[in-house]
Order: sequence, then structure tokens, then C-alpha cells
Amino acid sequence: MLKIEQVVAGYGRLTALKNIDLRVDKGEVVFVVGPNGAGKSTLLKTISGLMAPTSGRISFQGERVDGKAPEQVCRKGLALIPEGRHIFKTLTVQENLLVGAMIRKNAMEVRADMEMVLETFPILRERYNGVAGHLSGGEQQQLAIARSILQRPTLLMIDEPSLGLAPLMIDQVYSSLRQLNQTGLTLLIVEQSTGRIMDLASRIYVLRNGNVVLEDAPGNLANGNALDAAYFGFSDNAA
Repeated sequence: MLKIEQVVAGYGRLTALKNIDLRVDKGEVVFVVGPNGAGKSTLLKTISGLMAPTSGRISFQGERVDGKAPEQVCRKGLALIPEGRHIFKTLTVQENLLVGAMIRKNAMEVRADMEMVLETFPILRERYNGVAGHLSGGEQQQLAIARSILQRPTLLMIDEPSLGLAPLMIDQVYSSLRQLNQTGLTLLIVEQSTGRIMDLASRIYVLRNGNVVLEDAPGNLANGNALDAAYFGFSDNAA
């Protein structure tokens, strides 16, 4: 579904991504983890068209998307929830959700999908007519996800969905992501912490200093040694 080949990207003279290879297959939940400054957010920005790669190739559903504008990438079914959620805090929950459906034409389908996201995120039904800025951090994250779902993406990218959330809220967000994946939605999720990803991940990439230093299935990383070694940059054979 998504294939990234030898992608290089950066900011001026700073190279943030160094010959990145990565793939996301249909129906998967792929995590990209790594410490601060590893290039994780840059990767999502480059895939979504917010940044242009210096070199390399990005293909989505068999079509090249590198160099395309963000709205063109979005219309092809690839949506991004950036770090910080970026909801419209002065609008109501309902109005935020309707923003997500603006590019769609079929009103009946939009109403059906609106009901689906309210079933998936019941707190949004409770707060439907309330101002979005009054929601807690976890509720705002759920609103950001629900708004993106109303775009009808085939692949949803999320930058640090657990950032700044209490443990209970993280559990709720991750439970919702599991439900969405079970409906067929493919997910590419960036996280700094590795604590909650094992049960949800199909595959895990570790990004450090702009390089992919590990790619594997969670079943092969069960004891955590290889994952820790890649994340922190030490030998997993070290004492």
C-alpha cells in the first residue's frame, strides 16, 4: 500500500532522513519509534507532502506521491494527524467533525460515517455541541482521529497519539485505534515510547539519527532486548 524507497529529506543543510526504506501493507498497524530528533515527524511530513524529499521515491497504492501537494496526497486516501492534534478549539465538536468531511460529496455516506465515529468515540457524542477547546487532551486526540476518519482515508498516519496524555486516556485512544484497524483501516503510527505498542503492532521500525536501525514483527522482539538496543544505540549483547 505505502512504499518508501531510499528517501532523503531534511532542513537546509541538516539531513533528517537518510536513505529510508519502509513499507506499510494493507490492514497493518506499523509503528515507527525512536528518541527525540530521530526523524520520526519529518518522515510523516515527507510522506504527506508537507515536505519534499531531496531524493528517493514514495508510492501509495502503486502511484508515486513524492512531490505532490498535501491536498493531493490527502485526496488519494492518505491522512495525517500531526503532533499536537491541531483541532479548531473555538469550534464545537460537531463543527470540527464536519471539517473532516468537507471534501466529500455524498451526504448520506457522511451521515453514516458520522454515526460510526460517534459510536467509536462515545465521549464525542456527549460533547457534540460543546466547544472543542474545553475537551481534555485525550478527548481532543479522539476528536482529531474521528475528524480524520471522516475524510475516509485508506491509510491514517498519527504522530505521537499518546503525547501528554494520562495512562487511562492512552488506553482509551489505543483501544479506539484497535477498533478502527479491525474495520480495515491501515495505520502508520509514530511514537516515542515503546510501552504500549507490542499488542497492536503488525511491525515495528526503530528510527535513530535519521536511519532505520531495526525492522521486525513484535513477536520477534518479545524480550525487548533487540528493541532497546536499537532504540538506545547499544549492543543487545552488552552486560
